[in-house]
Formats: sequence, structure tokens, C-alpha cells
Amino acid sequence: MDLNREQGIIDFYRYPSVGDEDWRYIWATAQVRVLETQMLSRSTMVNMAEAADFASAVELLSGTEYAMTSAAQSPGAAEQMLLERRSAVRELFVDLMLDDKLVELLRAREDFANMRLAVRRVVTERPIGTDYSDVGSVPAEQFGEIFEQENYQRFPDYLQEAVEEAVLGYYQDKDIRRIDYGIDKVAWAYKLRAARWCGSIFCESLFRIQIDLTNIRTMLRLKMAERDDPNLFIRGGFVEIGRLEHGLDVGYEALASLFYTTPYHGVLEAGVGYLVSEKSFLHLEKACQDYMMGFLKTTRVITAGPQPVIAFLLMKENEIRMVRMVLTCKKNQMDTKFILDRLGEN
Repeated sequence: MDLNREQGIIDFYRYPSVGDEDWRYIWATAQVRVLETQMLSRSTMVNMAEAADFASAVELLSGTEYAMTSAAQSPGAAEQMLLERRSAVRELFVDLMLDDKLVELLRAREDFANMRLAVRRVVTERPIGTDYSDVGSVPAEQFGEIFEQENYQRFPDYLQEAVEEAVLGYYQDKDIRRIDYGIDKVAWAYKLRAARWCGSIFCESLFRIQIDLTNIRTMLRLKMAERDDPNLFIRGGFVEIGRLEHGLDVGYEALASLFYTTPYHGVLEAGVGYLVSEKSFLHLEKACQDYMMGFLKTTRVITAGPQPVIAFLLMKENEIRMVRMVLTCKKNQMDTKFILDRLGEN
């Protein structure tokens, strides 16, 4: 399929297809089903948000996999614990997956994240550094070495393309944000191609949703900044680019109705009013997160397949981010209402 082709027809109401069963994954699916029952409930997250202070919030994690000893309940120790939990769930994901190509596809997220960091350092003439993620397809130690030597041919083709897009985009007007836009453009095109090559309907649906949510955020950020730059929209999602471009021209009050025939009407309805009144994207981010978590939970209809394993990885990573967010807010004595406004419903 041509990624540049406009997608004018959405053939589902709320969420797209997640694909068929794969009985090779019967044991792996059973294992993640058990692990899902051990995930933190929303009530636990709310109680943490309403806790008196950082120590009280940490105490509410006792009895969970995030429990910390009383002697090591510092913000630094909490961050180390969260990094360890993230590493553990990613290692479990690799162990449970039977398709190496799907593992490589999910690992590409870290490759592109490393690329953003490296290119930003190059164009701002900062040291290349060595603090790259080591869970991508390209080992962390190679990233700095490749950039130091400017030997980009050592990268896979998709990362070579990302370097070129990011650097060219930046030097158009010396806007550091162009690095992210250039890398995102290549990253999503690669992910969609790879998902289709693997025959993964679920991953293709997942990536197209992520493209749509990214484009909706971009549309609203452009409107808030009173900028008209439709070239920043990423092609390949379910929502046609023309609708997003039209969104730049209409008033905020018309956005929800503009997206009424798409699955994202509720996202716009939840986020736009708060954005206009508070000049904050808080409710929009929450609505995007809720929509994504809702889609991932549709994999529960799959008895056996890679879909529940991938969904568990992403839901668990989101849980870790939410725990980090709450603990960081409590450490900085931020308002409880702010934390509750950001917590997702799922």
C-alpha cells in the first residue's frame, strides 16, 4: 500500500481489527493474562495522587512489584527501581515472543529515540556522549562511535534515512524541532512497512492509531502557536491529511464535529475545551492515553497470539510512566488536582 495515499474511509466504529489467533502463542498469552491481573488498579494510582507526600505515595506501592525498602525510599532509588521494572518487562517480552521480526520492530522504538538524542547533540555541537538506550537493534556503544566517525553506512537503511531527514530538516531554518519531525516521518513509514511485511494486522492498526494521535497533537499545537505548517503531519494514519489541514482553519469549537465521523471525536471533545480554557494539553494527553489503552485492551478477545504479548508490554510501560509521573509530582509537591487530571481512566 502507498503510504502517501489518502485514507478517506474508516471501516470501524471505535477500534480497528487486531488480527487473528496464532496458537503458537497459547502459553505466552496465558502468562500475560495472569500478569495483567497483577497490574496496578486505577484506585491505587488515585490513592497515590492523593497521598500526603512522596513517602506516603511510595508506601502505597508496598505489596506490589514496585515495593521499595524503607531504607531506600528516595527519588533516585525510585527512578532506579522503575528502570529495573521496565528492563524486566522488556526482557520478558523478548522471551515470550516467537517472531524475531516483531521483536525487532518493537525494538526500533529505541533506535529512533537514540537517533533523536545523537542528532540533537551533533547539530548543537555538544559531546556525542554514551548514554544511549541499549535495548534497540543497534548496540548503545555503536551509536556514539558511528556518529563520531560519521560512518552512517553502518546503520540499517531506515536509520540512515532518519539521519538524513533529521539533519536536512534542521538546517532548513535551524529549528531543533525539525529533527523530531524528520525522524518521526521516517520512523512511522518504516514501522508501517515492517508491520505489513510481517503480516501483523495488529501492529499496523497500532501504528496507524499512533500516527493519528500524533497528528491530532500536532494540529492543536500548530493552532495554539498560530502556525500553518501542514507538512508536519505524518501520512499513513486512518485520518486523511485533508481533515487535519482543515482543522487548522476552523475554530476550536468546530473541531469535535469535524472529527465526528472518526474514532477520535471523544479525544477532541475531551481535550479541546481544557486546552482553550487552561492553555494546557493535560486533558488531551489523558484522552489520547485512554484511547490507546482501550485499543490495547481489545486484544483480550484473542485467545492466543502475539497481540496480547505486545499489548501487555505497552500497557506495562504506560503503567511505569504513570507511577513515575505521580512520584515525581509528589516529590515536587504539585497540586493533587493536576495529578488526577493527568491520570488515565484505564
